Amino acid sequence: MTAWTVRDSNGQLLADFAAASRLDVGRKLVPAHYDAFRLHVSSSYRELFDRALGQILARKGWEIVRTGRLRAVQRVSSARPT
Repeated sequence: MTAWTVRDSNGQLLADFAAASRLDVGRKLVPAHYDAFRLHVSSSYRELFDRALGQILARKGWEIVRTGRLRAVQRVSSARPT
């Protein structure tokens, strides 16, 4: 299964945000609760979410990226020095 995660401004993948879909990664980033079902069925609700997510990503210099597998993202993240 393909995974999605966040790449920070240094190019590092952030495994804490890894998920099965771009939308799930976004829901982890946005501090307010957004209902998953409403995000799929309501375009206006999705626009509000996309705006909030875009502001967070721009402020931190992050981007949501598609990666290989979810476990691979977790291994890469745990292998980097702290």
